[in-house]
Amino acid sequence: TVHNMVKNHRLARAISDAAWRQLRSMLEYKAAWHGRDLIVVDRWFPSTRLCSTCGALAQKMPLNVREWTCPCGDVHDRDVNAARNILAAGLAVTACGGGVRPQRGTSRTGHSSAKQETPRATKGIPVP
Repeated sequence: TVHNMVKNHRLARAISDAAWRQLRSMLEYKAAWHGRDLIVVDRWFPSTRLCSTCGALAQKMPLNVREWTCPCGDVHDRDVNAARNILAAGLAVTACGGGVRPQRGTSRTGHSSAKQETPRATKGIPVP
């Protein structure tokens, strides 16, 4: 089984990569089949360490830390916080385009990488 093959430290990375690649291929196929977009978040996106409330980025966090408190006072479950950040990043790409990485405090150009929506972007969407 794959579980036993991953125990071999020389092959674990290749086996794990193959399994994730297969899952991604299936997701891409299913999304295309149903006319949906698949948004892939950067592998190094710090979803776990990024506060989903205020956007502060925590320092390195070992895997055994399951809960952490942000300087803003919010207490985060590691997995729930990551899920919120990944959802927000995907929605941001859907709405504005651009990459799925946190913005630096200053950029070389001084402009955000996100495209601004035009007033017509929501034309035709019924208002509830």
